[in-house]
Amino acid sequence: MAPGTRPDGGKGTPRQAKAGGRRVVENVNVPGYTSTVDSAKYEVMLRTLFKVLPRKAPGLTQAEMFQAVLPHLPQDQFPGGAKAGWWVKAVQLDQEAKGVLVREPTKLLRWHRRKHG
Repeated sequence: MAPGTRPDGGKGTPRQAKAGGRRVVENVNVPGYTSTVDSAKYEVMLRTLFKVLPRKAPGLTQAEMFQAVLPHLPQDQFPGGAKAGWWVKAVQLDQEAKGVLVREPTKLLRWHRRKHG
């Protein structure tokens, strides 16, 4: 199969593809745009973000999310919290695009996990 093609004949990469240690992510601020990131770091940050984000308002601000994840991150992947802010934002934008996180309509933006059920 040629690079950039899918088994269904479409072009590009399937949204949930995980190939070669990469994961396709979306950006809620740019609908239809995707990029790929390291799967292992994404999964670690996703689990960590879900650990610290509440399921209801008022949620956390971006700065609060950045600080809340730091004590939970493995040092081998995020030594001293390196690049943690970038990864929090990448995961937040992707999960918000997928409808898993909710952006609250407040002056200081806040996010929380969507309630299930």
